[in-house]
Amino acid sequence: MIRTLRRYQLVTDISVAVVFFWVQFPAVFTLGTGWPGSVALTFFSAALAFRRLSPGPALGVAWLGAVVHMAAGIDAPQTYDLAVLAVLFTTACYGGRVVRWLGLASAAVGSIIAAAYIVVRSGIAGSVADVVSGSGVSLFSYLPQLLARSLVIFFGCLAVLGLSWTLGLLARTMQRARASRNAQVIAEQDVVVEQERNRIARDMHDVVAHSLAVVIAQADGARYAREADPGVVDEALATISSTAREALGDVRILLSQLRHNQGDSPQPVLADLDRLVEQMRSSGLIISREATGQPLALATGQQLAVYRIVQEALTNALRHGDTSREVRLEFHWRPDALEVTVSSALREDGLGAANPTGHGIAGMRERAALFGGEFGAHAIDGRWVVSATLLVPPAAAVR
Repeated sequence: MIRTLRRYQLVTDISVAVVFFWVQFPAVFTLGTGWPGSVALTFFSAALAFRRLSPGPALGVAWLGAVVHMAAGIDAPQTYDLAVLAVLFTTACYGGRVVRWLGLASAAVGSIIAAAYIVVRSGIAGSVADVVSGSGVSLFSYLPQLLARSLVIFFGCLAVLGLSWTLGLLARTMQRARASRNAQVIAEQDVVVEQERNRIARDMHDVVAHSLAVVIAQADGARYAREADPGVVDEALATISSTAREALGDVRILLSQLRHNQGDSPQPVLADLDRLVEQMRSSGLIISREATGQPLALATGQQLAVYRIVQEALTNALRHGDTSREVRLEFHWRPDALEVTVSSALREDGLGAANPTGHGIAGMRERAALFGGEFGAHAIDGRWVVSATLLVPPAAAVR
């Protein structure tokens, strides 16, 4: 199995393996292990380089290095054997089900083989045999001592190798938990979007149905009462005009929210703000715009975030604010960020205050946080102030 890695991850792994090889290479000849030790070191370094790219083959290459090590009769352990720990970690962290359990089996079998090899190479078994043959004492009387030493070495190796594998499994669990949380957040966002669309559909039905019912009732009443009381016609026409204007404003707002769709259609950018402002002005808002500082070149995603924040803030001002007073739209360009502020007057009756727990506020806060920025929405001195700060790399300044 070959996993997909980012370029910097692959370059990092290969660089670590190269450094590991050249740090260990002089010690190979210093300790007198010669070319067999160099071959074993090469296998371990290769396993270290591709352990995350392909954990299964990396485990196999590490076993080849261990076989060369033991076949050459090199004393154990050597410092390059530490590469095995990294390989076992990745088998548990990134390997599939088979590779993961092969890593655990390798830790157990490797501990047995390593214990036996160390006992033989350290001369413990040979010294016991020499003592027994020279003294005529039965070999079986020394077996408990030999077994005890072997078990100590075995459990020591198992603890080190098993700990490395266990840490990899723990890292895997943490990664899956994080991915699960992210998926849950996305699912919750999808639910919020669907709920918002259902709400808009209900609002659209209520606005259109109610307004048309009023218009029809007024028109019919005026037609029937025209001859008896001509003044009723003027009153009915005034009611029809007022109701139609209110319905048109509400429908425009709802349609602007329905256009909040990030599918395959072109997404709005900063250049589209002029058209948005004109649409809001035609809906009854009095808007002033001001920009200070040196503009920065924003990425497409950042421009979309700014557009949606301004759109939602102006929509809230139209629906909830005092439309007879000016709405201030301010852009303040800093060397490393863009500060957007939308300030609108609250109604004197207090019925138009924005709902801080609504989906619109949450959506604007999320868009600002997506680019490492900050968001705030507060009532200050009779005005509802929406402020968002989006961080921009200094290199993005327009020259």
